[in-house]
Amino acid sequence: MRQQHHACSRAHQVGALLLVAATFVLTRLFDRLLLPDTSASSSYSSSSFFGAADAALRIYVYAEGEIDGLRALLRGRDGTVPAATCLKGQWGTQVKIHQFLLNSRFRTLNKDEANLFFVPSYVKCVRMTGALSDKEINHTYVKVLSQMPYFRRSGGRDHIFVFPSGAGAHLFRSWSTFLNRSIILTPEGDRTDKRGTSAFNTWKDIIVPGNVDDSMVKSNARAVQPIPLTKRKYLANFLGRAQGKVGRLRLVELAKQYPDKLESPELKLSGPNKLGRIDYFKHLRNAKFCLAPRGESSWTLRFYESFFVECVPVILSDEVELPFQNVIDYSKISIKWPSSRIGPELLGYLESIPDERIEEMIGRGREMRCMWVYAVDAEPCSAMSGILWELQRKVRRFHQSPETFWLHNRSIVNRDLVEFHSWRSPVPLP
Repeated sequence: MRQQHHACSRAHQVGALLLVAATFVLTRLFDRLLLPDTSASSSYSSSSFFGAADAALRIYVYAEGEIDGLRALLRGRDGTVPAATCLKGQWGTQVKIHQFLLNSRFRTLNKDEANLFFVPSYVKCVRMTGALSDKEINHTYVKVLSQMPYFRRSGGRDHIFVFPSGAGAHLFRSWSTFLNRSIILTPEGDRTDKRGTSAFNTWKDIIVPGNVDDSMVKSNARAVQPIPLTKRKYLANFLGRAQGKVGRLRLVELAKQYPDKLESPELKLSGPNKLGRIDYFKHLRNAKFCLAPRGESSWTLRFYESFFVECVPVILSDEVELPFQNVIDYSKISIKWPSSRIGPELLGYLESIPDERIEEMIGRGREMRCMWVYAVDAEPCSAMSGILWELQRKVRRFHQSPETFWLHNRSIVNRDLVEFHSWRSPVPLP
């Protein structure tokens, strides 16, 4: 009896050990399949995670001729501004996101099955080209929104807008009245340093990468290639205009004190000494660290550009917001230094970092810089795959607003008890 009891106990012990081992292996397996990785190369994991859960996402893209006034937000008052004009520089994201969504596998032509609605506009571009004034932009936005019953149905909660520049949603002066519940895609975060209210809300809005020059993001045909760390002339550089900003002025003065360590020429935007795009990137690649101070606003395109010349970005902008922070650990690929401590101390700190650590940070940045590239969402790693993954997390099963009500038969009605599908445009807004 004792031997039988002993044998039974051993069998139970072995079985228990096998169960624990199997549970551990399966748990790790499910973690890998279902949870996004938080490592430096997790950009791949973010798109994989999105791909595993994207079946229900449907986005409706408003056509420019569908609503009176929408074409003016894209082409100007006379309809003469071509999309190609608005594709350049920091404005380019507004065009690229629109064009990619038009051809996206997540696009739907049926409003009733849409989870989200994309409202295209190139207002930064048409404003800068003189095709719409600030007053016209404000009036036209209100006019367009007043004709959109689906916007009224959700109070704008399921509608997406792109504002690609430092001004953010402030380009639409009445944004706080009309878009305070909508999803805003912008490279810009907090602006309370200059305005009473920030147009960015971390709980509903999405920070998107800046638009790096197309010639630098081609993986196999980059216009300017990185050079070995040992052959770089400078410890750090700042390539930009001072613009009268305190942090930038300090860098210019610091470069005069330490010309062998810090390059900071005054860039010319016109004339015979203008620095072309290729020359700009050739200068940028010639330092171990690329300094990215704030300018008119907290974000800077230089942060994204540094990854393609393979220098370590040093953020000198205290209020900056970075994209995809729930996926990317920025402490592994960049440095953020207090803007109040710009001076010899900064150079001394950078000089103390061994080349091995710099190479490690550059290598990690090389793995995830594809997240700054605007490409079709079928790409396993791109800015669009990251944006769509973020958008999916904004999808709600049900929407409500102060102007929508529902009855026992699940019909959605307005305060006059008119069913939603009988609403007629224009639908006035408060």
